[in-house]
Amino acid sequence: MNISQGKINELLTEPGCEHNQAKHGEKKNKSCAQQPQPGAAQGGCAFDGAMIALVPITDAAHLVHGPIACSGNSWGSRGSLSSGPMLYKTGFTTDLSENDVIFGGEKKLYKAILDVEKRYKPAAVFVYSTCVTALIGDDLDAVCRSAAKKTGTPVIPVNAPGFIGSKNLGNRLGGEALLDYVVGTEEPEFTTPYDINLIGEYNIAGEMWNVTSLLEKLGIRVLAKITGDARYKDICTAHRAKLNVMICSKALLNMARKMEERYGIPYIEESFYGIEDINRCLRNIAAKLGDRDLQKRTEQLIAEENAALDIALAPYRARLKGKRVVLYTGGVKSWSIISAAKDLGIEVVATSARKSTEEDKARIKRLLGKEGVILEQESPKEILKIVAETQADLLIAGGRNQYTALKARIPFLDINQERHHPYAGYAGMVEMARELYEALYSPVWEQVRKPAPWEENAGTQTHGDTENEYVSASSSTSPLEVY
Repeated sequence: MNISQGKINELLTEPGCEHNQAKHGEKKNKSCAQQPQPGAAQGGCAFDGAMIALVPITDAAHLVHGPIACSGNSWGSRGSLSSGPMLYKTGFTTDLSENDVIFGGEKKLYKAILDVEKRYKPAAVFVYSTCVTALIGDDLDAVCRSAAKKTGTPVIPVNAPGFIGSKNLGNRLGGEALLDYVVGTEEPEFTTPYDINLIGEYNIAGEMWNVTSLLEKLGIRVLAKITGDARYKDICTAHRAKLNVMICSKALLNMARKMEERYGIPYIEESFYGIEDINRCLRNIAAKLGDRDLQKRTEQLIAEENAALDIALAPYRARLKGKRVVLYTGGVKSWSIISAAKDLGIEVVATSARKSTEEDKARIKRLLGKEGVILEQESPKEILKIVAETQADLLIAGGRNQYTALKARIPFLDINQERHHPYAGYAGMVEMARELYEALYSPVWEQVRKPAPWEENAGTQTHGDTENEYVSASSSTSPLEVY
């Protein structure tokens, strides 16, 4: 799959995206005009996005063709779990040097692929281009073809150098690689009327297993997981599924849409967070599969799970009811976590709209109500200002905001991909309630908010910045004082 401006524009004008559907006339099908800025690729480049989408294929080797620093991408901090093979956790790189930049790195790449195949016997080898190898003109596709012919193992080129765009574009390029080289290359041993694919679910902290266990109870088989806890051959047979279920992700929307065009597989977008959302997800899957008996079993399962969940959540709801939180995350989690928080009696007073589509923002506004605040800026100062103004009890955000919260003595819960606790499904709701309770009622907050023994005036601060003003306000009668 060679990358051209035409291919990039095609992915940026994804017909299934709400941004494009809202355009009319000459603007219809016009690609996004936003271009990557120098330095903006750090932590969110196309290369990183492609690896995020594909590395959870657990029995494949993932080889980075570039300088060794590119192998230190953010995947190492992401908690995608495997129920079997662990090869995906081993990093491979060609470790290009200055000489390779001058004379080319194709021979080194070819030898590296042969070495990986000989030593590890992977189900497949995914080879990722980087900025350096794209700029020096290494022919990734030709090398992969030669290596695949030599070894007899599938070798898939992933042309997503970081400089071509954002992480989201890289996700879609990873999906294109699967469509071009993997999906449809093998047939499953058998099929059932209840075969589905999960697309855009990466099994962070193992939370996908909370949902697949429910599907198994209904007799629904997940034919391919794209890509959390995935196996290469399962993805090869994904074209025989009866339904694609997009899990809270626009990143691989191009894959779902093209599978509908090529193989006639319809797709729906669902969320696994929150009681209402998981109930709706199970109902929609059963309805799309078109089996009345399955729909009856689904309603029975939902009733049983909700009854058990009410009992399990009762002690947490009693302590969490009325608590106010600021949610600072991105994409669909900006609204899906609001739904989950409401199920626990928690009020989300503000949330961010980073990486959110227009549909996501509309859902946020509907869930927050008129008094809710939508954060547009990303600075720690702005976050603390909103927390102080709303008198929030807790900050729910990603790991990068953890120390902002701790410095301000605010209880904090990590909601992003670095977390170690699954929040999806019914079991995930109990886990989320437990984590919220432990964060809010930890004894540490009573200790750290007390004035230091050497302070002359208890509850005052000598500095006037936003952070210290907030700490002072929270040291006595603030709602943050949970004791």
